[in-house]
Amino acid sequence: MMPSNKISLARLLHHCIYLAIIAVLAVALWQYPRWFGPELPNYGKAKRETVAREFRAAWVATVANIDWPSKPGLSVAQQQQEAIALLDKVAAANMNAVIFQVRPQADALYVSELEPWSYYLSGEQGKAPEPFYDPLTFWIEQAHQRGLELHAWVNPYRAHHTQGGPVSEHSIVSKKPELVAKLANGMYWMEPTHKETIAHSLAVIADIVQRYDIDGIHYDDYFYPYPSYNQGAPFPDSKSYHAYQQQGGQLGLSDWRRDAVNRFVEEIYREVKRIKPHVKVGISPFGIWRPKYPETIAGFDQHEQLYADARLWLNEGWLDYFTPQLYWNINRIEQSYPMLLAWWHGENHKQRHLWPGLSSNQVATRQGSDEIINQILFTRAMLQEQTGQVFWNVKTVSENPGFAQLLKDTVFHHQALVPASPWLDSSPPTAPEVRYQSTADGLTVLWEPRGDEAASRWLLYYQVGGSWHYKIFTGDVLNYKFNLRDEVAAIAVIAIDRNGLESDRIDHQIVLTPSPS
Repeated sequence: MMPSNKISLARLLHHCIYLAIIAVLAVALWQYPRWFGPELPNYGKAKRETVAREFRAAWVATVANIDWPSKPGLSVAQQQQEAIALLDKVAAANMNAVIFQVRPQADALYVSELEPWSYYLSGEQGKAPEPFYDPLTFWIEQAHQRGLELHAWVNPYRAHHTQGGPVSEHSIVSKKPELVAKLANGMYWMEPTHKETIAHSLAVIADIVQRYDIDGIHYDDYFYPYPSYNQGAPFPDSKSYHAYQQQGGQLGLSDWRRDAVNRFVEEIYREVKRIKPHVKVGISPFGIWRPKYPETIAGFDQHEQLYADARLWLNEGWLDYFTPQLYWNINRIEQSYPMLLAWWHGENHKQRHLWPGLSSNQVATRQGSDEIINQILFTRAMLQEQTGQVFWNVKTVSENPGFAQLLKDTVFHHQALVPASPWLDSSPPTAPEVRYQSTADGLTVLWEPRGDEAASRWLLYYQVGGSWHYKIFTGDVLNYKFNLRDEVAAIAVIAIDRNGLESDRIDHQIVLTPSPS
């Protein structure tokens, strides 16, 4: 027998465990609507007979190995497997673009003579992949095979990240210390006003555009660093500003900084268009231009803190698509998603693409999923056939199969083409030559390109039961086989060029020769 005091302790422990279980169950029941319900609404599926036009993209961050590769030092095979798995999931959700970070800290996830191999690949800055491959080339090829555009995302001014390993001899911090300032949080930043900073970053971007088959160049909100990076202290460029004044410069400090960034933004656009006019230039600034624009909006002032005059860039059309980071919910009064999107829409004087960035990581909850679906629907209502959005970040679909399937089942049920950019090209491609042939088990549609311009996509319309449907194919596909030939009453094949322009549509009625009895 156990001593009486031990029996009492055992009973007490048992009693405490019992009470703990009851407490957990009580909390669970109280939280039931939050944890287990209510279910998401039944959004349904929109029926459409003409192709959807929508930019459906996600950022793929390499800095700090946020998205890819999952950690430094993976084998080449592992890196490629991760990339393929990620792109497969993006394509399966009926998305059509990825924005892939290729220059996170004045380094390169591609072959470059201007900057070192990225630490985030091997764990050692300056070390090429072994066995050798070019990650950017691989990503472009794999994305294009899946019908996805690939936009190369660069950070113009960040020289070294706190999670970027040690500063190596290959780093711009070591090679050109006169261009770089150290911040209080341990990051290094290139001086945006320094002529050599501008020249170097422009050369990097021009090199990427010249040598790689990318669909876009993209840069985000990291112009001057956020004040918290330097613990609220001014950016350390007083010597450069003093030298500017000594040479007769009249601009105040804020205007001087903004002027340098403005000239950089304008020059990037001009340089990209000089090299390859079809390559789109995209910018994703902080979502609020300035507090009180519109009047009820409050928050961070990028104009005075990041020295980013994003409204000017949009007004002037120094970009092809504008992706303000609208990471706030619809019903958040001081940072209202619809109010901010409507304000930016009103500032879009050159009618460039307005494709907002969404805080899609919140889809881990049902409330968050509902919010993102509603934001997509609101954006469509405002922007119509020029709509689009970019998810922060790709984990929204690559690591959340439930939400990826929800997209495919509802708002992304239909495939979509990226909206056309007619200011880049006003000449549509030539329609293909189309024929069809019947076999015992179906109907095969075949088409041959015509004209001098290669098609980037093919759009196949087909009529079944009185309704039109469509499929989108990559430019290398030249046929499609229907299994149930008797259901297809008509077809049309349209060529889509790289700027999204469509050839003429010519409908072909299907007339089948009866099979001999």
